[in-house]
Amino acid sequence: MSMVASDLSQKAQEAKTKLDAHVREIVEWHFSPETGCPFWLDFAAKLGWDPRREIRSFKDLKRFPPFEDEWLRGGPLQRWLPKGLAGKPLYVFETGGTTGIPKSRLAIEDFRIDYEMFSQTLPDEYFPKGANWLMLGPSGPRRLRLEVKHLCQHRGGICFCVDLDPRWVIKLIKHGNMDGLEKYKAHVIEQAITVLGAGHDIRCMFTTPKLLEALAEELEKRGTNVKATGITGIFAGGTEFTPQYTRFAVEELLGEGVYLTPTYGNTLMGLACSKPVSPADGYKITYFAPQPRAVIEVVSFDDADKIVDYGQTGRVRLTTLTRETFIPGFLERDEGEREKPYEKYPWDGVSGVRPFREIAAQTTVGVY
Repeated sequence: MSMVASDLSQKAQEAKTKLDAHVREIVEWHFSPETGCPFWLDFAAKLGWDPRREIRSFKDLKRFPPFEDEWLRGGPLQRWLPKGLAGKPLYVFETGGTTGIPKSRLAIEDFRIDYEMFSQTLPDEYFPKGANWLMLGPSGPRRLRLEVKHLCQHRGGICFCVDLDPRWVIKLIKHGNMDGLEKYKAHVIEQAITVLGAGHDIRCMFTTPKLLEALAEELEKRGTNVKATGITGIFAGGTEFTPQYTRFAVEELLGEGVYLTPTYGNTLMGLACSKPVSPADGYKITYFAPQPRAVIEVVSFDDADKIVDYGQTGRVRLTTLTRETFIPGFLERDEGEREKPYEKYPWDGVSGVRPFREIAAQTTVGVY
């Protein structure tokens, strides 16, 4: 084994040890009568075994039955509030709501912690401390809006936002109202260009692939480009990030001097950072969850307890492990390829993230 491989293997083992210890701490917290939440305390009473005694490692979480999507739909939301966090100011974040009642997550500090961790990965050369940001993405009851604001504030800047209702976008698409969709997109981009041209010294931006392309195209029509607006760093997220799109964005939409970092995140996980994207790697994007606070596995389509081999395709399974939220083995609406650990993130990653094949035809992708 080479020195590099040996070092990575040691880091991976250290990460596993840290994860197992974190699992024990989180399970103790959520299933203790003093600190746990009503949902998990009621759940444990029907298990016939004590999670605090028998869950000793991440692998042991397989003892829980599959986490059901429907448990996160509807209220009362207080059933998810751990007793140990009672009295704290609460937030509720919702998913897109494209398949009925939106899934909800109760939140207190997790969104701030996740984005302070992400902040450490941003190169100051392109995301200067003290710079102002533009949030060109969904507004409303979504975690992302407050996360980007906090990221900007944490780095010392002011965050400017647009009004954008992704649920309306999805309705327009479902009804085949492409004219209405184009008008709404133009309305959103007009807001962004107005803010960028108002002398606010905005240097950084969050956006989605579709909105980034629409912004660049509109700026080109006006005889300018993204770099000319003063933007130097773009943090973006969405399943539209394929290697082909990333190359197109870097080489055609942005050009030299504008840094793009793709991310993969959602209401339940937080934010998975990507390994640096480069032409040498064919612009492949590999994401790594923020362990030990969240873990991504790529599992077999036929057996959710079986991890696929490296390079093989499977469904994304998420486990959330924070004092605010414990969600073991949640099957995401995404699939991808399992990737090997990376020096900076010595645990499994996932590439090629896209809608899960069995529901892709029923899923309407809006602004993402």
